[in-house]
Amino acid sequence: MSERPGRADAAVLVGLDFGADGYSESLDELRLLVESSGLKPCALIQGKRQRPDPALYAGSGKAEEIAAAVREHEAVVVVFNHELSPAQQRNLEKKLECPVLDRTGLILGIFAQRARSHEGKLQVELAQLEYASTRLVRGWTHLERQRGGGGFLGGMGETQIEIDRRLIGKRVKMLKDKLVQFKRRRDVQRRARVRGEVLSVSLVGYTNAGKSTLFNALTHAGSYTADKLFATLDTTTRRMYLEGAGNLVLSDTVGFIRDLPHGLVASFRATLEETIHADLLLHVVDASSGVRVPQIAAVNAVLAEIGADAIPQVLVWNKIDLTPVLPGLERDEYGKICRVSLSAKTGAGLDFLRTALAEVAAAKKSAAANREPEHHQKDTYVT
Repeated sequence: MSERPGRADAAVLVGLDFGADGYSESLDELRLLVESSGLKPCALIQGKRQRPDPALYAGSGKAEEIAAAVREHEAVVVVFNHELSPAQQRNLEKKLECPVLDRTGLILGIFAQRARSHEGKLQVELAQLEYASTRLVRGWTHLERQRGGGGFLGGMGETQIEIDRRLIGKRVKMLKDKLVQFKRRRDVQRRARVRGEVLSVSLVGYTNAGKSTLFNALTHAGSYTADKLFATLDTTTRRMYLEGAGNLVLSDTVGFIRDLPHGLVASFRATLEETIHADLLLHVVDASSGVRVPQIAAVNAVLAEIGADAIPQVLVWNKIDLTPVLPGLERDEYGKICRVSLSAKTGAGLDFLRTALAEVAAAKKSAAANREPEHHQKDTYVT
C-alpha cells in the first residue's frame, strides 16, 4: 500500500487486532472491499487492543497516528474494519477532520453501487435508512429547537433530528410495504413451481467464490461476473433442462461475507427466501482460498440466521483450475453426493455436478410418487 493514489479516492484503512482468529485474512478482505467500492487504499494502520476504546475505538494515541496518515496521503476518508457506534464515528470524524466509514457503512455503499433491479435498490435503501437513523446527529451541528408557533403561545417545536427521524420512519414503512408486494409475487411464482414438482436449486456461497460464473455455465444466462466482492446483488432465477433430471429452477443469490451487517440480512431476507424455499443448496466454495474453512462457516452462519440451515447441501469446490485438485465427486455414508470439485471457468467437472442434480431430482420425483397413493386414499369413500 505504498503507492500514493490520487487525492480524490485515497483511503486510510484501520484494522485492530483484538486476538480473534483470521486477523490478517480480515485485513485482506477489507482491502478488497475498499477497492470494490472504488476507493484506493493509501495506508494501513494496525494495532493491538484488548477491547475497543469507548470514545475513539482505537484510542487517542492510535487516532493521532491515523490523523498523521490522513494528512500525509491527503486521504478523503478513513475506513475501519470494525463496526463503530454513532458516538465513536462522530468523535473520530471530529478528531480526524475527515469522513469515517465503518465496515457496515462500507458494505452498504458497495451494495448501493451494485443493486440493479428495482427490488434490490429498495432493499439497499431500506438498509441504509435504518443504518442512518442512528447517526442523524452527525449531519447537524445546530440542535436548537425551533419554535412551533408565533408569539407568546408558540411552543418549543421539534428538533431537526426529530423531523428527520419522522421522515425516515415514513420512508421505511413505504419501502417495507413495497417489498411485501414483491414477496407476494414471488410466493405465487414459487407455488406454481411446487405444483409442477419442479426442483428448486439455489447457489449460495462466500462473495467472489464464483457463483455467477457457475450459474452462467449451467444456464447460459449471461449474468454479470467480475473478480470483485459483491459483483452480483440481485437474485437471478432461470429455468433449465437437465438430461436425467428434466426441468429445474436455478437461482443465483447475493454472496455472503464474514460479519455481514444484520441490517443487510434483514433487508435482503425477502430475496434470500429463494434460498429458504429451495430443495437443494449448491454451496460454492473457492477451493483456491486459504481461508475457505472459515468462509464456509460464515456462509452457514447466515443460512442459520435466515432459517435455511436444514436444507440439503452439496459443497461445490470451484476454481480447481488454480489448485492441484482434480475434477470429481464424493459421497457420504448414505451414498448421496456431498461434494463436487470443478472449475466453472474451464468447465472441468461440470458433468459431475449435473449428475448430482439429476440424482436429487430423481429422489424428489420418487418421493412425490410415493405420496400420491396417500392422497388417493384420502379421497376414497367406503359405502
